[in-house]
Amino acid sequence: MRYLWSIPSAVVAWFVAGFSATYLKGLPGGTTLFVPPRIDLLVLGGLAGGVLAGLLIARVRVAVPVVLIVAAGMWWLTGNSWSDRSLVITLLVASAVGALFGALGARSSVVAAFALALPVAWYALRPAQQLDEWRWLWQLNGLLVAIGLALLLYVACWRRGWRSAYFWVPLAGFYLASFGIVDAVRVISRSGGKPMDAVGDRATEAFFQSFEPLLREYWPWLVLAVLLAIPMVALKLRALPPPPPPVDPYADRSNDAVLSDDLDWIDRDEPRRRLLPRRDPVT
Repeated sequence: MRYLWSIPSAVVAWFVAGFSATYLKGLPGGTTLFVPPRIDLLVLGGLAGGVLAGLLIARVRVAVPVVLIVAAGMWWLTGNSWSDRSLVITLLVASAVGALFGALGARSSVVAAFALALPVAWYALRPAQQLDEWRWLWQLNGLLVAIGLALLLYVACWRRGWRSAYFWVPLAGFYLASFGIVDAVRVISRSGGKPMDAVGDRATEAFFQSFEPLLREYWPWLVLAVLLAIPMVALKLRALPPPPPPVDPYADRSNDAVLSDDLDWIDRDEPRRRLLPRRDPVT
């Protein structure tokens, strides 16, 4: 019965998480395709949609085939050409990898947090990309970055509580590295037709140059995200019911399994004593 609602929800989540923002914004050139042949959209969108679909289905053997069928079907329905195999393979691989980590994340909240780091980083700066001259650009971007990090730290402690707080440092580092991955993918998407060495150098440079401005401009928001995640996790753990008492390993056994043989007489019923009849004296 779970698959009756999880599979349709995963199909909708795959489209909404990865491609609805571009589709609703309006595509360039008056085209009607909602999956335009762009490397950055195919990689990041397919990965984001695959992660959410995997979280909803929560089974690797079901999530990966469903996402592959949905990705190939969407590509065919939008009229894209199958001749460009590199773009099709990029979409399928990104969606399958996202579904794999999403399904694994449904069982481990730490894995789910790492899987969601790249999609969250991709969406964090998208609303303010066209607002370069806006006076509140720093506040908007910083707020979105802080909310994304706080949610990831909160998700990491969803199942195991404070024991998963040890993963906050590598999770925050991977979250910052995700911004570099997004910039590198965008550079690759804009460098079509150029030599691979030049594209690789530019992508590597964009990856490493993204950390300095991010840490310099938004470090107060990152600190605020950590301070916000601490009470969020504390309130969540306080709202949980108390853990059940430990199971007694000898609850289903009798005392004979515990007592030694020399004390076995304790559990035995005492035999009823029979009095001998009084004998008349011999006269």
